[in-house]
Amino acid sequence: MSSRKRFRHKPPSAGSHPPPAGRLGGSFWIYGHHPVTTALANPRRHIRRILAVETELARLPGRVVAERTDPAALGALLPAGAVHQGVAALVDPLPMIDLTELLDDIPADGPAHLLVLDQVTDPQNVGAILRSAAAFGARGLVLTERHAAPESGALAKAASGALDLLPLVRVVNLARAIEALKEAGFWCLGLAAEGEATLAEAKAPDRVALVLGSEGTGLRRLTREHCDQLVRLPTFGAIDQLNVSNAAAVALYELVRDRPSSRPGPA
Repeated sequence: MSSRKRFRHKPPSAGSHPPPAGRLGGSFWIYGHHPVTTALANPRRHIRRILAVETELARLPGRVVAERTDPAALGALLPAGAVHQGVAALVDPLPMIDLTELLDDIPADGPAHLLVLDQVTDPQNVGAILRSAAAFGARGLVLTERHAAPESGALAKAASGALDLLPLVRVVNLARAIEALKEAGFWCLGLAAEGEATLAEAKAPDRVALVLGSEGTGLRRLTREHCDQLVRLPTFGAIDQLNVSNAAAVALYELVRDRPSSRPGPA
């Protein structure tokens, strides 16, 4: 991946006023302990302001300069109902990386999994998928440049820090990106209810790009045609389809369940 630049958090100038909720010149508020502290640890993330209530100030890293605030004032900056846990940060979107950079950063041998989303627009779903991808050891997430959820506070909150942990690539042409993944040695599996085999039956190799479609229409025709294989999850109940973020979590578990855990066992 491209070289990383370190940044310093600077206190705001005297008399500055908090910007309104949402985006301001590309910047946006992230909120909640995990999203904010993970962003603080990411040298690629440029942070403009940090606001925290008294109890959260002591939990922030010592080098961080944060403004003291109160819950009501903090809540007024954020979308209605935002669960901020007493801390928020005004951040810029992460610097863009391209697919070549992502692939160059993945070892050429050994298991590796990627997630590819075909026009998934709900930020809660994208955030939840990022969280599952980070939990199950995926190496990155590929999104379409258009008709896909942008970085936002809601996405960052649903990701619970994974937005600043997992590389995210946006591509103009998803079919071309899938072909590039194939050339890099990834078997591209499209998740679709009409897949002839289940994901388990497909006996996927160690290097898989799991392709998931939008919340309403699923995978587009061209995306399906470029996948190596369409697979499904075995559902038996009255509801035969899962939400895209739930489907991603189940599919990721299936891909890694036989892999030896890297975590130490109990003492």
